[in-house]
Amino acid sequence: MPTSITCTSLSFTWSDGTPVFEDLDAAFGPGRTGLVGVNGSGKSTLLKLIAGELTPADGGVRVAGEVGYLPQNVTLDTALKVDEALGIAAQRAALHAIEAGDVADEHFETVGDDWDVEERAIATLGELGLGHVELDRTIGEVSGGESVLLRLAALLLRRPDVLLLDEPTNNLDLYARRRLYAAVESWPGVMVVVSHDRELLDLVDQIADLRSGEITRHGGNYSAYEEALATEQEAAERMVRVAEADLKKQKRELVDAQVKLARRKRYGQKMWDQKREPKIVMGARKR
Repeated sequence: MPTSITCTSLSFTWSDGTPVFEDLDAAFGPGRTGLVGVNGSGKSTLLKLIAGELTPADGGVRVAGEVGYLPQNVTLDTALKVDEALGIAAQRAALHAIEAGDVADEHFETVGDDWDVEERAIATLGELGLGHVELDRTIGEVSGGESVLLRLAALLLRRPDVLLLDEPTNNLDLYARRRLYAAVESWPGVMVVVSHDRELLDLVDQIADLRSGEITRHGGNYSAYEEALATEQEAAERMVRVAEADLKKQKRELVDAQVKLARRKRYGQKMWDQKREPKIVMGARKR
């Protein structure tokens, strides 16, 4: 399987000297990967390093292709229009100018090969449940959850090779989450998603567990990961019980051996004492 993201000997430390991880090696290939771990393990930091939002203290990140990154906290300028937030305002303006008869070269250069960008934008908004959001509306007219989906729509329109999602369902209602789940399921490229959303994590192909500065992989979704952990825990507990039983057995055997040894010593001492007794005393005992 080809690798799209490679992290080699990656180290990162916050400005106050707090280390996040050191010499971390990780690779992510095609498919959807759920990145999990306890709070503070460095999941969001790793996504930012892959996206180029942060610079590692040591090591490096190599990504094959374009990266689209959806941060945990999405903030958009409320004065922007929706088409500006989607990154298609210039292309729309050029298309409208051409349609109005203005055939200046710069308009064609702006459009490039993306003649259907407006239709694609409207279709993408519809797929994310934002069909009611017009391209000329301002961001101030949409909700916080809709802003997250707009940011995701902008990424999808770019068609990146790698999509990084950091807690994408945090501010979404049930309807919006369902739309995002559908987008995740239909994503054809490489995806790494950080989330505590169990339903979202059940849509991934594998789980990468970031723990103590190392990544452990588990095939399957989050439910399969939990089952694997439960099996491992059960096996570990069984080994402890067996070890404890063996220890008890060894202790019993040790006690038995010590008792036998003590008996032999007493018997041996008795025999030795009898050998040392004068024969006249021994004869008297026999009578």
